[in-house]
Amino acid sequence: MTDPLRQIYVVDDDAAVARALARLLRAAGYEPVIFTSARDFMERCKPDAPGCLVLDVSMPGITGLELQEWLVQAASPLPIIFLTGRGDIPTSVRAMKYGAVDFLTKPVNESDLLKAIQEASRRECTTRAARAEVQAVQARLATLTPREREVMEHVVSGRLNKQIADRLGTVEKTIKVHRARVMEKLGVASLAELVRMAERVGIGGERVVAIESSERPRA
Repeated sequence: MTDPLRQIYVVDDDAAVARALARLLRAAGYEPVIFTSARDFMERCKPDAPGCLVLDVSMPGITGLELQEWLVQAASPLPIIFLTGRGDIPTSVRAMKYGAVDFLTKPVNESDLLKAIQEASRRECTTRAARAEVQAVQARLATLTPREREVMEHVVSGRLNKQIADRLGTVEKTIKVHRARVMEKLGVASLAELVRMAERVGIGGERVVAIESSERPRA
């Protein structure tokens, strides 16, 4: 079975260039998969496919930049290395803005391409590890009851138990019970851990300054 990190997708309508790239990649120990057009890639390959994409900028029909936009919209983790027949600063800036690893000019320098692929592989490992972590957090969050989820969101926003109880129309003792269950189900031992976990999945937003009424300074 091919190591996903060795899989390189080459999308180029120039058959001679595609063959040359395939030979180079095989010699370097990679497993190239050739596509003759962006449409061909879109029909045969899933956006979340593992590996790295070496993509020609200018192709008839769907361009390389348009394929990049499609992948971005699909939240694809696939790193992209662009190849172009001419130097085009505005195009390269646009490509890099949307996350391209590199923008190389044809005929591509072999060492530059292999170096870019190594960086792409590093980025993909980091991205996939982060996604796996988020999915694990989301799986834990799914075990919470609606009320536990509500209490957790108030907690990570910085509110105290008494304030949460007032907002939810219950008593502080009940909030403490819910809070303890949240900590247990999510496998965290401190508020700091809970906040970090919530931040990984976009929960929390702006933290409020929580001050008990009894702690407020008297006028």
